[in-house]
Amino acid sequence: MEKLKGTGVALITPFTASGSIDVEALKEIVSFTIEGGVDYLVALGTTAESVTLSKREKQLVKDTIIEANEGRLPLVIGIGGNNTAALVEELQTTDLSHFDAVLSVSPYYNKPTQEGIYQHFKALAEASPLPIILYNVPGRTGSNMLPSTTLRLARDFENIVAIKEACGNMVQVMELIEQRPKGFLVLSGDDITALPTILAGGEGVISVIGQGLPSVFSQMVGLGMDGNSDEAYELHYMMQEGMGLIFEEGNPAGIKAIFEILGMCRASVRLPLLEASSGLKNKIADFIASLTKIPA
Repeated sequence: MEKLKGTGVALITPFTASGSIDVEALKEIVSFTIEGGVDYLVALGTTAESVTLSKREKQLVKDTIIEANEGRLPLVIGIGGNNTAALVEELQTTDLSHFDAVLSVSPYYNKPTQEGIYQHFKALAEASPLPIILYNVPGRTGSNMLPSTTLRLARDFENIVAIKEACGNMVQVMELIEQRPKGFLVLSGDDITALPTILAGGEGVISVIGQGLPSVFSQMVGLGMDGNSDEAYELHYMMQEGMGLIFEEGNPAGIKAIFEILGMCRASVRLPLLEASSGLKNKIADFIASLTKIPA
C-alpha cells in the first residue's frame, strides 16, 4: 500500500458559533493541508470528534472532504468502535467508493482479551471491501493490542495492511517492524514518535499536528524516510514543543487552537471536551510565532 506511506493527517471537524459543522472551514483546511505537501487524508478519526457526530453530520463531513480533495490525495475513513456487529454492518452498507482504506481502532471500554481483539478484527476483515489499518491506542481504549496479536492479524488477513501504532513504547514498535510480514506497514500514531518510528524502519505517520504545520512536518517525514536523520531531527526539535502543547488539554482542543490562531476556524469542540484554555492558547500562539525558520 504505497499510498499509505509518508504523512497522513487525521483531519479535525471545525464547528461554527452555533455548534454546527463549518463546511467552508473544513474545505479550507483540506486545501491548506494538501498544498502543504501531505500524502493522504484521514476522515472521521478520533481527532474529528467522530463519536460526537450524528450519522447525518458524518455524511456531511465525508462529502465535504471528498469535494474539497478533488481526487488529489488518497482518502482513509475511520470506522471503528466497540460493537463488532454494528461495525460489520457499517462496512457492508456504507458507500466507500471514494476511499482507499479503513482506519479501525481497537475496541475500547469493553477491554477484550487479545483473542477478543483478534476475533473483532477478523470479523471486520471478512466484511470490509477496503484494506484495513489497525489502530492501537491504549491510552484511549484501556487495552494494549500486543505485537503478537497485530502480527497474527497481519499474517492471517491480506486486507489488514498496516497499523497506526500509538502505544508510546518504541520497543513494541521495533518488535512490530522486525517481525512483520512483507508489505505490512508500521505507522506512528503519535507525532512525537513519528521520526523515531520512521528511522527504525516504519513507513510514516498519521499525524495531528501535521495538518496545522503541513509543510514542515511533511518535510521532516520525507527527510526521515530518505535517511537524512540530522536534517529531519532539526525539524523535529523545531516542532517538538508544539507536539506536546497540542495534547496538553486533550485532542483536538490543541490543534483547533492552532487553526484559530491561523485564522482558519474556531477553536470550539463538543462536550465532554472543552475548548483550549486562554493560557494554553497563549502558549501555542507563542510557539507558532517562534517558528520563524520554517520554510514556506
